[in-house]
Amino acid sequence: MLLYKEIVAKEIVVIIGGPGSGKTTLIKHLEQKGYTCYPEISREVTLEARKQGIEQLFLEKPLLFSELLLEGRKKQYAAAVNDTSNIVFIDRGLPDVLAYMHYIGDAYPSFFDDACKEYRYTKIFFLPSWREIYVADDARYESYEQAELIAAHLQETYKNFGYKLIEVPKDTLDNRILYILGHLS
Repeated sequence: MLLYKEIVAKEIVVIIGGPGSGKTTLIKHLEQKGYTCYPEISREVTLEARKQGIEQLFLEKPLLFSELLLEGRKKQYAAAVNDTSNIVFIDRGLPDVLAYMHYIGDAYPSFFDDACKEYRYTKIFFLPSWREIYVADDARYESYEQAELIAAHLQETYKNFGYKLIEVPKDTLDNRILYILGHLS
């Protein structure tokens, strides 16, 4: 498999932010505009666990949940590398898994760190917490205050892996997209 260091002209861009900051809406809009996008996979993992009788896998078995996310995001990365598009957007990256583990205070095996060092993204866009658009739902159990704490852990974790975060201003959806596209090569 090709890794980032072997890619010359491809942008693998990750959109991060706390719960309810507008990531999924932004990704869906980019997709509607014809860009290649990979969705957040945590809801998929959560729904699959519910089918198996585990109501909140993240809360009940956080390490298992995180391992499943890590593997899913590694697969997304590989798909992005092999995609024919020059720009691929991903809703959350591998370091998100570690940030959530830091948030809940759980330890994790070293292969989590190793994966974050091996699978590298070209740009990280951070969407700050935004109370006016925050909405809770059946898959989002965090309060707005918890979402803000998670956002802080995300920023710290990505920075610890050497990423420069590009903060996307709170603005209309179209202006946020223009801002992101304006920062790509």
